[in-house]
Amino acid sequence: MAGALHWAISYLTVRIDTMRNVIPVHAIWLAQDDPKKNTAVRLSKRGDLKLHEKFNKLPRRGIILEPLCGKVLGPEDHGLLLEQGGSLVGLDCSWAHIEDSVSQVMKKTNLQGRMLPLLLAANPVNWGKPGKMTTAEALSASLYLIGKEEQARKLLSAFRWGEQFFILNKEPLDAYSAAKSSKELVELQFEFFDIERPE
Repeated sequence: MAGALHWAISYLTVRIDTMRNVIPVHAIWLAQDDPKKNTAVRLSKRGDLKLHEKFNKLPRRGIILEPLCGKVLGPEDHGLLLEQGGSLVGLDCSWAHIEDSVSQVMKKTNLQGRMLPLLLAANPVNWGKPGKMTTAEALSASLYLIGKEEQARKLLSAFRWGEQFFILNKEPLDAYSAAKSSKELVELQFEFFDIERPE
């Protein structure tokens, strides 16, 4: 009996420690696409993220992923998520309405807006297109970049194409996650993608 109790306490301690190490993941859902095909909706049903339809329910501290802010998620931001208890928030909207959606959301939150460095989408709609990621891919990539690879892989395990994301992006993901500054991270994009350097 004592052995079983000791085992149960040990198991619970490990589970609590594991839960403490998980970054809180959220998404604001603007209902601009089919919920049956929406990656954030699926992840919320699995319990992998908390989905919000109202802005006032969003976390007050953390980072929101939005691709128009011009500031990349870099090493300088990691502490907010890893040490200060900040949440990672995805902006779930249609690419067709991205500008209006970003404007609408960023007026109503104090979260820090960050964008991702270039990566290839693995989802069936935009497979192989640089930057055209689903909310699930963007959140997963962010977790990978801050050293939370296990949590990143768990998110995308919900999709049959999920592992393809890591295969397609292995080299840039590993290089980006090893960058020592946002400046270095931005420069690394030119090694992997044929894009013009800003003047």
